[in-house]
Amino acid sequence: MAASADPDGLAYDLSSSLATAMESRRLGRGLSINALAQASGVSRAMIAKIERAEVQPTAALLARLSGALGMTLSELIASAEGTPERLARRERQPVWKDPETGYVRRAVSPAASSMLQLVEVELPVSARVPMPKESYLFIDQQILVLKGQLRFTEGEEVHDLKAGDCLQLGEPQACIFENRAGSACRYLVAVRKR
Repeated sequence: MAASADPDGLAYDLSSSLATAMESRRLGRGLSINALAQASGVSRAMIAKIERAEVQPTAALLARLSGALGMTLSELIASAEGTPERLARRERQPVWKDPETGYVRRAVSPAASSMLQLVEVELPVSARVPMPKESYLFIDQQILVLKGQLRFTEGEEVHDLKAGDCLQLGEPQACIFENRAGSACRYLVAVRKR
């Protein structure tokens, strides 16, 4: 798969490095593909394809896998980029694009950051990104809308957020990030591991 670029020109095809990072984490935790499939609800065949870099997984799929591996999606993406550093210059921050929705995720925090992570997301018009409850089990999270409007559904509760609004997430529930406005939405997510 050819690398594409975000508006800043940074490549975001992380297929092979994500494959290596995920397999390394799975093996490091002593999990077989079957065990990871059972823990995440993702099929063995799909996990094998991801680990061979044959498919570019969606954000929702990566969230399920990273949760089952005991890490955040940000940690998984950052680990795909290599050695931990304390300074994360914008041009070197890992950027990943969901092949299904066009959702672009930038890991802003340095890879050395373990307890607190900042993630910048651009959600295209009409994009809808569901995230499973399992991806929130061991984290606290806040969302700050930087530009545009975001509809965030947390379980049964719907939050319509606009630029400057900041939401602290409640107890872990399945969530949906949705852009119903006529322009792209950009927001910052602060994630703290419990």
